[in-house]
Amino acid sequence: MELIPLFSNELKQEAETTRKFLTLVPDDKFDWKPHEKSMSLKELTVHIAEIPGWIESALSKDVLDFAEEGYEPTPVESTQELLNLHEASVQKGKTALNKAGEDDLLPDWTMRNGDQVLMVMPKHEVVRHSLSQVIHHRAQLGVYLRLLDIPIPGSYGPSADEQRF
Repeated sequence: MELIPLFSNELKQEAETTRKFLTLVPDDKFDWKPHEKSMSLKELTVHIAEIPGWIESALSKDVLDFAEEGYEPTPVESTQELLNLHEASVQKGKTALNKAGEDDLLPDWTMRNGDQVLMVMPKHEVVRHSLSQVIHHRAQLGVYLRLLDIPIPGSYGPSADEQRF
């Protein structure tokens, strides 16, 4: 069984679902947090929008070292910019998967911060982890939207807001 076609299909499906959620994000609520320890709506949604690009990073290098590369979230000022970021990130992931061969999924990939190793896993697991992170944080976004009284779209079937009896 080849993994790349499976990952490509899943990325496409999750991108479509994620797009429905991100479209609903009110940019006038970007600074809103459900709790003081929570990310702001903007921080969460930028994170969600950037995650598909992790696939490109995982397939193009063997190590991500925050001590050398640093990280700053992509600045966005509107829901449209957020959607544009998501589309660009999804395209990066798609392009990387299209260029990769099955053997490219086998080497280990390391995330570190200088001497501190944060994770080591085969590249196919990084792709899987990236897709799982999209799903996880999109569910978190669903809670944020619910608390803002914004109807939630369905992910894998109708949501409670979409059900018809």
